[in-house]
Amino acid sequence: MKRLFRNTLHYVLPLLLGAFVFYWVYRDFDFREAWNAMLYEMDWGWMLFSLVFGILAPLFRGLRWKQLLEPIKADVQSLDCIDAVYLTYAANLIVPRAGEVTRCGLLSHNDDVPFAQAVGTVVTERLIDVLTMLVFSALVFLLQIPVFLDFFRTTGTKMESIQHLLTTPWTYVTLFCIIGIMVLLHVLLRRLSIYNKVRGVVSGMREGLLSLRDVKNKPLFWLYTILIWMSYFLHFYVAFHCFGFSENLGVMAALVMFVAGTFAVIVPTPNGAGPWHFAVITMMMLYGVSAHDASTFALLVHGIQTLLVVLLGIYGWMSYSIRKTT
Repeated sequence: MKRLFRNTLHYVLPLLLGAFVFYWVYRDFDFREAWNAMLYEMDWGWMLFSLVFGILAPLFRGLRWKQLLEPIKADVQSLDCIDAVYLTYAANLIVPRAGEVTRCGLLSHNDDVPFAQAVGTVVTERLIDVLTMLVFSALVFLLQIPVFLDFFRTTGTKMESIQHLLTTPWTYVTLFCIIGIMVLLHVLLRRLSIYNKVRGVVSGMREGLLSLRDVKNKPLFWLYTILIWMSYFLHFYVAFHCFGFSENLGVMAALVMFVAGTFAVIVPTPNGAGPWHFAVITMMMLYGVSAHDASTFALLVHGIQTLLVVLLGIYGWMSYSIRKTT
């Protein structure tokens, strides 16, 4: 019974959480208008260009992961790492955060890479990404302080506005997301504590974690890290040029929305669905875009980017399977 409850939390809660937030954000939205905007208003040239960076980000991630696998004596081809990362992104659409385990299991089963060590390299990857994102976010915040101060001056924010914030439904949506994160973290930590009791796992993960220390070409490793995050940002920013209401917002506005959207994706829903929309719409309205236009932008951009993730996952699975059967 307890196992069934834990599995329900792990697999069903993210879906319910994403569905709840998405419904709340779009409960009064006319989806036919978004469809018409996609067909007749959106610049598909810019959209296709933005998708190029959506392909490059996981590609660079796969190449960087190969560098972390080399110190643990894992003889893996670059294409295998790239395809495994493509599959990771697609798997996360089904069960958030399951993709990392999927790619480690894939290489463990087909390329004789020790699973625990592979997990350690992925944990190292994530730690580096978290640190990179924190530094990046701090810089954006410092650069945008004048913008936020100007916004509060021009809108005349008073105590009544703060009281309204405490009673608005958006506050409760945010609290619901935070509660969801805490519950899932609790489940994951419990599983990790059980997992670590297995002999040999801890030492294997430690070896994977320390793989960064023995990376042969560290400048190339950090270059890949920069290219990954540049690709993520350009994947988002180039989409601004697809619509007349967003093409003139500028790079700094895009940076603020990108940071907000990235933190929203921490909420474990499929591809950040729901919390990502909420964050981007809210920040876009901060820069003067109407609620309807901001909702249209978030819906179409996220939907098309998610479709790309699905297609890359299918490609990664086919490409990996073909190489392993020939």
